[in-house]
Amino acid sequence: METIMDDDARYEVLRNDEEQYSLWPVGQEVPAGWHRVGKEGSRDECSAYVDEVWTDMRPRSLREQMDGATPA
Repeated sequence: METIMDDDARYEVLRNDEEQYSLWPVGQEVPAGWHRVGKEGSRDECSAYVDEVWTDMRPRSLREQMDGATPA
């Protein structure tokens, strides 16, 4: 199912277990593997929130793997 972003619609911010973020229309069922983070607003407000909190685009598992890697 394709969701079209509407500038006048209300959105909420979702995050998955890999700590990746997405905007989702309010009132739509949250897809499996995604969770509400408690931020809701316009598309611009939600995008600004994601820009503020999602500072490392790498999935959580990759960050953990790289942080645990020891130099040879």
